[in-house]
Amino acid sequence: MQPNGVAAAADYRELGLFIEGAWTQGTASEGEAVINPATEEALGYLPHASAADLDRAASAAVRAFEIWSRTTPLERKRILNKAANLLRERSSAIAVWVTLEQGKPLAEAKGEILAAADIFEWYGDECVRLYGRIVPSRMPGANQMVIREPIGPVAGFCPWNFPALTPARKIAGALAAGCTLVIKAAEETPATCCALVDACVDAGVPAGVLNLVFGKPAEVSAFLIPHPGIRKISFTGSIPVGKELAKLAADGVKRCTLELGGHAPVLVFDDTEVEPAVQALLAAKFRNAGQVCVSPSRFYVQRGSYATFVEAFTEGAKALRVGDGRAADTQMGPMANERRLAAMEGFVADARERGLKITTGGSRIGNRGYFWKPTVIADATDECRVMREEPFGPVVPITPFDTVEEGIARANSLPFGLAAYAFTGVSKRAQALREGVRTGMLGINHLGISLAEVPFGGVKESGYGSEGGTEGLESYLDTKHVSQLD
Repeated sequence: MQPNGVAAAADYRELGLFIEGAWTQGTASEGEAVINPATEEALGYLPHASAADLDRAASAAVRAFEIWSRTTPLERKRILNKAANLLRERSSAIAVWVTLEQGKPLAEAKGEILAAADIFEWYGDECVRLYGRIVPSRMPGANQMVIREPIGPVAGFCPWNFPALTPARKIAGALAAGCTLVIKAAEETPATCCALVDACVDAGVPAGVLNLVFGKPAEVSAFLIPHPGIRKISFTGSIPVGKELAKLAADGVKRCTLELGGHAPVLVFDDTEVEPAVQALLAAKFRNAGQVCVSPSRFYVQRGSYATFVEAFTEGAKALRVGDGRAADTQMGPMANERRLAAMEGFVADARERGLKITTGGSRIGNRGYFWKPTVIADATDECRVMREEPFGPVVPITPFDTVEEGIARANSLPFGLAAYAFTGVSKRAQALREGVRTGMLGINHLGISLAEVPFGGVKESGYGSEGGTEGLESYLDTKHVSQLD
């Protein structure tokens, strides 16, 4: 029995903080129950970190940096690759925890664990290629070198929608570069990150190199970001919170990687086949119940295909099987928490007030669990809330457009720029999109933009810096110029 009387579910793990190489319940008297979004029942009890716990974690990362930063890249590669293999071996068991605490179907959950393993492996392989360079000198007898060095201890902050993938990017990137880390995973989905930590420790990550904490988000960030030992911040989450953390980091001139919210436009042109585009977009939009920062969420369909697209997409959304993620036939699970239900109700209410057509869905399913019907809003105007604010849920606004220029202008009309998509069979049009759409990531004729080997990040208010790819590794490195005269 846990401290607040919440018994851990039989198929859920015990939770804790991980500080300086050991699991602990911490020294705070506070904590919270972790809730299953499909049943609204408590899964287990999560302890929060006190200020003393946070200081101990940050101080452990500072001490461990002296050792880990001098560990050879080849050894770091060995450890990260072993962690990747352990995640693959344990993927089925960890997937159950993902589904229990986050809600997504088991197949999606296992796919996320395997993608996290790919990230560990890719960063492990890449860290042996942290090359510097020799610059020819204008001075006889002088050698000019450019060296890449780990920036120092890192504080990472993760959301709940991808409880394995997002921490994996931060953990693997930091460790590959030779940095140490204090990571605050989401309180709604703690067991998944605990499993990532287990894999790292079992693979040989030394004590203090990786530390895991939980607590009230504002209090944890207010303590860790100004901490004198922390030299870099990596945050994935909402735009308002990201702006506040950037202000905290600016006081210490600390480097930030900010992957913030988006509202991804998708442009479907008349020259593309409607049915394949519909099927691809159905899978992408309703993955994780739409709770995906790069989910296609503003649908612009060229007028000649508009009616056909709306009808096909509506029928596809209506046919989706919504239920507990543990059921074999579930295609879309619940939303993660009650706040998301309230948000969907707000978007739909606004659409109804404006007289927009809801072709399917528009309401909660039942009264237990955070289930929402896949919802399609046709003829959405640019002024309605769901076209201006990221829905982060299974609500889809669709609107027609006419010209390429209009489509690009409407895609660029918001202050966000994380991801965008387009479907077209005309190469000249694809070139216009590549040059015209202001976004950090653009998928043309498919939606597979999130991979270990490519940069993941946005522009405008969607943040700055990248995770993934060589760009993600570089964000954890300082550049040093050494000029030596013999």
